[in-house]
Amino acid sequence: MPPASDQQRSPREIAIGLLARREYSRAELEHRLARKAVAPEEIDACLDALAEQGLQSDARFAESFVRSRVLRGQGVRRIKSELSQRGVEPALQRRAIAEVEAQENVDWFELAREVLARRFQTPGDSPRERARRERFLASRGFEFEQIRHALASL
Repeated sequence: MPPASDQQRSPREIAIGLLARREYSRAELEHRLARKAVAPEEIDACLDALAEQGLQSDARFAESFVRSRVLRGQGVRRIKSELSQRGVEPALQRRAIAEVEAQENVDWFELAREVLARRFQTPGDSPRERARRERFLASRGFEFEQIRHALASL
């Protein structure tokens, strides 16, 4: 039997299909459903019901997202920026980061050092080379002190 088109599927079926693959923030699901021409009031009702049933949770999404970004070697600044783009509230961002830090024993200074060591063997012989390494870590979302620590440790 061929899969039903999005026109024949309810907003709930579409959302559950998306959530079956990975966690989504409420804002992401809202955007996806709106792109499929679902009425705004239907989207709100659907997402409220999914949240009540525990099928969608911004807190769970944020925690999963933070964990995946730490494994990719990204710093707090970049993680917060990406969570904001996905519609996660700042308080929830801070809570998710703190939760992952505690569970995974994340040391941002050590993570910055590891990320730098994977990409570069030396801290750079010239100011230009050091600046290149600093920009690399800054683009990954690390704080100034973490960048300095990573360069000093390399």
